[in-house]
Amino acid sequence: MSLIKARIVAIRYEARDVLSYVLAPLTPAQPLPAYAPGAHIDVHLTGALMRTYSLSNGRGDAGLYRLTVQKDPKSRGGSIYMHDSLRAGQEVEISTPRNNFELCEDAPLSVFIAGGIGVTPFIPMMARLSSLGRRWRLHYCVRTRERAAFIEEIEQLTAAGHGEAVFNFDEEPGGSMLDLNAVIASLPEGAHVYCCGPTGMLHAYQKAAERLPSECVHFEYFSSDVKAAAEGGFTVVLQKTGSEVFVKSGETILQAIRSAGVFVDSSCEEGICGACETKVISGTPDHRDMILSDRERTESKSMMICCSGCKSDRLVLDL
Repeated sequence: MSLIKARIVAIRYEARDVLSYVLAPLTPAQPLPAYAPGAHIDVHLTGALMRTYSLSNGRGDAGLYRLTVQKDPKSRGGSIYMHDSLRAGQEVEISTPRNNFELCEDAPLSVFIAGGIGVTPFIPMMARLSSLGRRWRLHYCVRTRERAAFIEEIEQLTAAGHGEAVFNFDEEPGGSMLDLNAVIASLPEGAHVYCCGPTGMLHAYQKAAERLPSECVHFEYFSSDVKAAAEGGFTVVLQKTGSEVFVKSGETILQAIRSAGVFVDSSCEEGICGACETKVISGTPDHRDMILSDRERTESKSMMICCSGCKSDRLVLDL
C-alpha cells in the first residue's frame, strides 16, 4: 500500500474531548488526492499503530483533509495518541481515500442519523447536497451540547435552505433518546437514510430499516463486535497464480495468505474499512464484516479476507 506524507497545519477544538486535525500536502505541486463525501483515510501514527478516520471536510477545507477525533479512554490507543502526541507542524503518513459509505446524490431526501462523533462523514455529505440544491435532514444524537461538534457549521448549512437539523441531547433536562422506528417510519418513498455511530445504535437502526429497500439504507461502523472467522480447515486458491493455501485452525484467510508470501492490502483487520475486499470467483464465504449489505452477502461477489472465513472446502479468490 502506497502512503502519502502530509503535514498537520492546524488542530482545532470542536467540542469537549473532540479535536479536528487539518492536513495539507507537503508541497503544493503534489496535492492530496480528490475524494467523494463519505470517504475515509488510514493514519499511520507510530510503529504498528494505525487508525481509520472519516474525512469531515467543510466548505472551507478545499485542498485539505480534515479529520475529527474524539478522545476515548476506552479506545485501543489511537484517539489518545492523536490527542496527546500530535502537534501542528508534524508530518504524518496517510493512505489514499477509500469510500464504503457513498452518497446517493439524486435521492429526493437524504436523512442522516449521527451518534456522537459519527457526525463526521455527514458534514461533507450535507455540504455537497446543499451545493446541489438537494433536500436533507440530520438527526444528531449526543449526550450533551458541550460534546456536540460542528453545531455552528451545521447551522450554517441549514441556513442555506436545503437542509434541517434535529438535535437530541438525551442527558440534558427534557432530553430523550431518538426514536429510530419513528424516524424510519416517517421517511417518504425513495428517501435514502444513513447512520453512523455506536454499535448499539447501528444494530437498532438496521433492525428499524429492515422494511426499506436495501439500496436506500446505508451505514458505517466505528468498530466490529463480530469475532473474526479463524476456524480454518479449508483451501484458498489464488486464481491469478493457481497456487493453493491451506487455512489452518486459528488463523484468518489474510494471515494464511501472508504466511505464504503473498502481499494483500489491509488496514483495520476488523472488517470495517474495506481495504482487503477481494473478489470471490467460487466457494461460499462466511461473511463476518461490517460493510456488506445482506444482498451483497447473498451474492458473495466479494469478501473481506481479514475477518471472513469459508463454509466450503475450497475458496477461489481473484488474487
